[in-house]
Amino acid sequence: MKNFFIILAIAVTVAVFFHHPKANWQGQLASAEPFQISDNLPPPWQYKDFIITPRAKYHIKAVVLSKHHYWGLGNENFLSAYDLALGWGPMSDAKVINQLNIYQFGRWYYYHWSNSPPVDPYIIASDSSNNHIIAGNQDVLEAVQHFKRYDAIELDGYLVDIISNKENWNWHSSLSRIDTGEGSCEVYWVTSAFSI
Repeated sequence: MKNFFIILAIAVTVAVFFHHPKANWQGQLASAEPFQISDNLPPPWQYKDFIITPRAKYHIKAVVLSKHHYWGLGNENFLSAYDLALGWGPMSDAKVINQLNIYQFGRWYYYHWSNSPPVDPYIIASDSSNNHIIAGNQDVLEAVQHFKRYDAIELDGYLVDIISNKENWNWHSSLSRIDTGEGSCEVYWVTSAFSI
């Protein structure tokens, strides 16, 4: 009997974690590519025990494909309490999103499909990204806390590299939308955030 309840608890956890309501709009909510430019950046700045170095000005309009809240020990969790998996272009189209199983775990963004992919897998990868959100102010933090799956949002700020003053630790942002795997996430210092 005890094993039955353990299996039931695991099944319920899996069902809740992987099941999400369907998106219900027509067309692409965010058709434009993210905007990135590396000119006229501010100098590095101190934040707590870290040096933040901006690598590019970054602006994105996108659909929230998934949001995950991280807590606990570690510099990543201290700096970035939330990761947002964001989609634009075809990856902001409900018909595409509804054919994908999308989730986040361990600072990674995952997607799977049954049978065949809804669009070319290259487009799935290049028109979506996992963003480690560092709130540049309290307004940004509160906005991100309220974002929900399938919200259309707009973010502005910088892709950054971070080093620790106290230990041998660093965190580097991707500067490309077409990379995948280790190092492909955006480390995003966000200065404004709102739903659109």
